[in-house]
Amino acid sequence: MTQPKVLIYKTDTCIWCHKTMEWLKAHKIKFTEKKVDHDDKAAEEMIEKSGQRGVPVLDIGGKIIVGFDEPAMKKALKL
Repeated sequence: MTQPKVLIYKTDTCIWCHKTMEWLKAHKIKFTEKKVDHDDKAAEEMIEKSGQRGVPVLDIGGKIIVGFDEPAMKKALKL
């Protein structure tokens, strides 16, 4: 089964962003990250998708997850 594309919007100083990335790595999930504190375009994209300014925001195959939400991540990744 093919893994859905995973994108995380994050900042360098966000503890929950780091926890989310550690969780993804522990489950051998490949992901792309966009640093919204360094990239205004990525920040605008994140807000447009999620309606949120807080991080982390995940886009898992088009499913938007705000914050470190392990049950939602498992469901979106079919784990």
